[in-house]
Amino acid sequence: MSYLEKDVREIITKAVIGKGEKVSTSKHVIKPAHRPDNILGCWIINHVYHAKQRKVDAVDVNGEFDINVWYAFNDSTKTEVVTEHISYQDPVELSVTDKHTLNKEADVYAKMLKQPHSVECKISEGDGTIRAEVEKSYLVEVIGDTKVSVKVDPGSIDDEHFHWYNQKDE
Repeated sequence: MSYLEKDVREIITKAVIGKGEKVSTSKHVIKPAHRPDNILGCWIINHVYHAKQRKVDAVDVNGEFDINVWYAFNDSTKTEVVTEHISYQDPVELSVTDKHTLNKEADVYAKMLKQPHSVECKISEGDGTIRAEVEKSYLVEVIGDTKVSVKVDPGSIDDEHFHWYNQKDE
């Protein structure tokens, strides 16, 4: 069953026109002031980030955080915390995109699904550096103008009102 063009309305609205998700893992080498004997703790703090559309089907998430590693040294008689500042840029491919976007300007949002956290932190035996592996996960959405077509049921509007609404100035 087809419908007539007069029974269709086009609505311009803001909608999610792109969406993507990514789990990112990165490895970092930290050089402490003393040769570590044991790792006592590793945590991530001061995380900030923002997203920017790179191209039609990709978004870059840029951010930074600090890795704090608490370690023992001097035959485990002393402890110290070493901090390493990390900056990152992660490209996120959009798995869903709307090809009916009306303009190139769009708002980009990123939401952390899993904040950066240490999945592994160990001492490198050869040079005494600390190797930290950090994982994070985010969702990005691109919101922009798009056009939606809807079918109008002319039977739901009385003929007199419908005629008045569609009158053209002569």
